[in-house]
Amino acid sequence: MTDRSLIGLNWLNLLVALMQTGFGAFLSVFLTTHGWTGAEVGFALSVSAMAAMASQIPGGLLVDALASKRVAAGGAILLVVSAALLIGIWPNHRVVLLAAVLQGAASCVLGPSIAAITLALAQKEVLGERFGHNVRFAALGSVAAAAVMGAIGTWYSHRATIILSAVAGCAALAALVAIRPADIAEAHTRTDHRAAPPKGVRPMPDRGWQVASDPCLLIFGTCLGLFYLGNAWILPLAANAIARTGWHGTELVVAAAIIVPQLIAAALSPRIGRLAQIHGRRIVLLAGFAAMMLRALLLAMDGHPLLMITFQALDGVSAAVLGVLIPLIVSDITHHRGRFNLAMGIVGLFMGVGTALSTLLGGAIADRFGDAPAFLALAAAGGAASLLVWRVLPETRHRPLARRVVRPA
Repeated sequence: MTDRSLIGLNWLNLLVALMQTGFGAFLSVFLTTHGWTGAEVGFALSVSAMAAMASQIPGGLLVDALASKRVAAGGAILLVVSAALLIGIWPNHRVVLLAAVLQGAASCVLGPSIAAITLALAQKEVLGERFGHNVRFAALGSVAAAAVMGAIGTWYSHRATIILSAVAGCAALAALVAIRPADIAEAHTRTDHRAAPPKGVRPMPDRGWQVASDPCLLIFGTCLGLFYLGNAWILPLAANAIARTGWHGTELVVAAAIIVPQLIAAALSPRIGRLAQIHGRRIVLLAGFAAMMLRALLLAMDGHPLLMITFQALDGVSAAVLGVLIPLIVSDITHHRGRFNLAMGIVGLFMGVGTALSTLLGGAIADRFGDAPAFLALAAAGGAASLLVWRVLPETRHRPLARRVVRPA
């Protein structure tokens, strides 16, 4: 039954999010407590982002080429588990950088694989809402991870927070097995997206260069690059600032700063999907971008730990919007072209560039000028992203059929 596979997909999203949470702010705190400077932590996270950036398009092509998206997702999960074990057991510079490369490369395959599985199982009329459910369960996984990792890091061991990521990855493999290949191959209610049918009966997609040169895709990718330039370093920067003050229970503050927005994302994401289906993509995307800019501005004004938790509520709005709108807009753009995973890889490349620049520039600005100027710089990137969405990005809902190149028989 397809319902059984959808339940497996829910659990997969939850457990993958739990696994990946250990590589964000908790990794930043873990490395800081081992004597790493802000610039060194930023460099390590940038290495992961650069590995993802280099792997986005090859990863998308790989997922497109593989008949089984489950195999692609499973291989990526195994790489992330290996990265977590390496960091937890040998937290020296070389090993951490190697693990960062593994985690970054695997993540750019894992996200498109899960989105492709969703595309094959979901109904066209509720595709946005189905992506919203993906975000909801991913948010719940982040909440569970933040609560458990925060408690473990405070009262037991910083190292255990990283090992927990590996345990969650093993559980995610079990959830992946629950998604039946027959349901993906024989789903009668799937969306009519060109990439949704099984590979053997799928219509011939456009050539890769045609998809890669789509102006709408490139504009959307630029918007995402600017968003992640502003967003990626906000929470690690706030967490590092608290850690340097010697605030007791830094992990609990970080956990709360993750839990609050994830609860909001879990509550909002299916509704965000419905709003995007009814009112269009641009207005919803703009709301998510504006929330990120406002959060950075508020943190620049006052970074007190309790206020940081309050400001992080805005991240829940951005997380819900981006989690739903990225695959949904990409599916709009590639609806008549195919090459969904290649397009996901292309926008992921823009996101990777933004993330890498955010961690490098944010850490360097904070080390030289202080935290407030760094937050203001991140807010400026968010403002540029919002302006581009408002003035340039076209609406993709009900996108008309693109002119097609007739190929000789």
